[in-house]
Amino acid sequence: MPEKNNMCGETHSAQMGSNQAIIKVVYSQAACRRGRLSGCIARSARCSLAFTLIELLVVIAIIAILASLILPALAAAKARAKTTACANQLKQFAAVHRVYADDNDGYFVLNIPVFTGGLSNDCWAPGSMKITPQAINAAFLRTNVLFPYFSHTELYHCPADLSVAAGQPRVRSYSMNSWVGSRTMESTVPGFRTFVSEAECAIAGAGSIWLIIDEHEGTIDDSYFPVMMDDSKPFVSFPSFRHTRGFNLSFVDGHSETWKIRDPATTRTNVAILPGNIDWMRLKQVTTIGQ
Repeated sequence: MPEKNNMCGETHSAQMGSNQAIIKVVYSQAACRRGRLSGCIARSARCSLAFTLIELLVVIAIIAILASLILPALAAAKARAKTTACANQLKQFAAVHRVYADDNDGYFVLNIPVFTGGLSNDCWAPGSMKITPQAINAAFLRTNVLFPYFSHTELYHCPADLSVAAGQPRVRSYSMNSWVGSRTMESTVPGFRTFVSEAECAIAGAGSIWLIIDEHEGTIDDSYFPVMMDDSKPFVSFPSFRHTRGFNLSFVDGHSETWKIRDPATTRTNVAILPGNIDWMRLKQVTTIGQ
């Protein structure tokens, strides 16, 4: 029984001394803190595994910003890689033409227009890209006289050329300078030189006459790229502009170059080009020379 002096006169409940009351309060607070602390630790363990909506939106925004910065750089790097690969392929073509000439008394492979379908085995790259069965069949390329020297048919196709026929990639993207490999252009546009041998190219300089060009998919047909030196029709065939508004071409001496399109009109293959077009004038300068 509690002592009477510890009894409350009003409630008749036992009263503790001040020291005992303090101890009880402190003990209760400590217990409470321990409970809250252990509860918070548990809750923190659970909450640390999740994001709030705001945090999630911030992360998504950061990722979007980084992607917008990185993706254009990756696309540009990929485009440069394709341009380099195409230029290297054209350089290989030039080297093969020189090897062929060395084996044939200095004469280049025959380069003639084939208006009847592009199937002449004498042509350096048989097959017309305007005729679907030929455009998608690499077997035609295997029949040409250069194939023993250059037996990888995929090298006839520019890596950046996305043109198709009947839903399939076309097998060839390149054409040859109409003034090299035959005399055909002399009767079409008199007053200029054709080159059928390395010795004849030496007159103009082998490094100043282009040999193979990356042709636009809208005009490519046979492997003969006509250049009307009298300006009667600038760009009968168009160079491509798939290499960041540019195209590749190789030269008789074996080197290749990437040229940027300077006149916007050059990218419109369905519009007549004026003789003053800077891209046309520049190409003529490395096509042939006057007689």
